[in-house]
Amino acid sequence: MPLTAFQSPNRLLARLKPRHLTLITQLADLGSVTRVARALGISQPAATKALAEVEDIFEGPLFLRSTTGMLPTPLGELAITRAHHMLQDLDHWSSDMASLRSGRSAHLRIGAVPYVSGELLTQALVRMHADDNVTITLHRATTDVLMKMLAGREIDCVIGRASAVVMAADVEHEILFTQRAAMIAHPRLAARLGRRALDWHALAQMNWILPSPTTPVGIMVTELFTRASARPPLPMFETYSVDVIAGAIRNDESVLSIVPEDIARDLQRTAGVGIVPWTMDWALPPISLIRRVRDAPLPAEDKFAVLLRELCAAMRARSG
Repeated sequence: MPLTAFQSPNRLLARLKPRHLTLITQLADLGSVTRVARALGISQPAATKALAEVEDIFEGPLFLRSTTGMLPTPLGELAITRAHHMLQDLDHWSSDMASLRSGRSAHLRIGAVPYVSGELLTQALVRMHADDNVTITLHRATTDVLMKMLAGREIDCVIGRASAVVMAADVEHEILFTQRAAMIAHPRLAARLGRRALDWHALAQMNWILPSPTTPVGIMVTELFTRASARPPLPMFETYSVDVIAGAIRNDESVLSIVPEDIARDLQRTAGVGIVPWTMDWALPPISLIRRVRDAPLPAEDKFAVLLRELCAAMRARSG
């Protein structure tokens, strides 16, 4: 039996065009041929013709019309995912070529959770540029958001908590370091608390800024209070933003927060917050470098991994 266009990779590549990929992703987002035509600046008949072409290429319907709009079929769901990946790869290819033309060796896209030390990231980014002439785009978000970006090929690797997500078969992780807890407050409040014994019941009555209780850090904070048979506090507001936490503590002497110790040291040095001199029994999922499993290695990513190992080893040595 002869191969069809769908079965033959060469014929698929010959017929499938970037405009088809864009059409598929736009239909997934907008759900209407009319809206897609308007967004792409083409006529509705042209958009309809392009959809017929791509469905002919894949030998089946990608979308079904319904009262709520165009809904993807199982074949369409796969096409949408692959189209997003291919467009993202084309975009990265374009930016990588632009980096090379401007004299850079590569461009790397990195995601990092908020509770990774700014000092560590700064050293890594500066060294990558100085040693290997690599430019970097840095995204800061929670691990779940960054993992979606990694799956969508928007970023190359993630510095986050691998245990906070279900690890897929196409990603791998390498533990970089663990974190201990520190309580931070206005320096005067930190000094007053440091002269007392640790009392979770009294602390529960104070004003707190905490991350969501569903996040890894939020879960650990809740456990600290419940293990002491104290009701976890209702925070003034929930955030992972270290800038917001530092600003609130600096301006309100009654506010407390719990953050990883390396973040607390960063804030003590750069924002003037105080660290309460208490030792807390706190185990947080370690910080890992999470990467996609690749058929061919990405040299800049491999260099970044080597540099991170070196910097994290030095950080562990300083902290004892």
